[in-house]
Amino acid sequence: MIPFKLLKSIGYLLASSTLFINSSLASASDTVKGSTIALQMCVACHGAEGNAIGPSIPKLAGQHPEYLAKQLHNFKSKNGKPAERNNAIMAGFAASLSDDDIRNVSAYYGKQTLKPATGKNPDLKLLGEKIWRGGLRDKGLAACASCHGATGKGMPIQFPSLGGQWGDYTEAQLIAFRQGLRKNSTQMTAIAAKMSDADIKAVSDYAASLR
Repeated sequence: MIPFKLLKSIGYLLASSTLFINSSLASASDTVKGSTIALQMCVACHGAEGNAIGPSIPKLAGQHPEYLAKQLHNFKSKNGKPAERNNAIMAGFAASLSDDDIRNVSAYYGKQTLKPATGKNPDLKLLGEKIWRGGLRDKGLAACASCHGATGKGMPIQFPSLGGQWGDYTEAQLIAFRQGLRKNSTQMTAIAAKMSDADIKAVSDYAASLR
């Protein structure tokens, strides 16, 4: 088990490197074009600034552009093969976007300011915090913070920022990984398989409160 103080230091390092990488991506992207795409295609569900209209839809504001771009590509089918993420609505939108469009709209949302969600159930805080910071040794479950950071900032491409994300959305994605319905991360599939409904609900609610 990784000591929490070490995880916190890693979180600071990840946050610093993320700022550098995100700024590099933004400089190679056209966020003005990205904002046009957002207002034309994404606003109805994700909002003009990426603060989604309801807890079943992810907040995109402040998310790592590299991660957002990966997800959009994962919604596309390639060479006749099924898409890695199965969502009829998102598949339709993603199919209409070029690689430049994806890069631009991802960079745009990455630069927006997140209006964070909050945890809804204080009774879940202790279990959620335990899983986030230290995992569950009896289940062989690693601490969420070891990849997503002590404050939920994550890191580009592989590990999304989860701090302030809707708890309901995070819970739904963990269940989808566990059931094999979401297939674009073998690591998360393996992790979710070790989690009970109570574990998933607690850690999702706890992540929503992280800042």
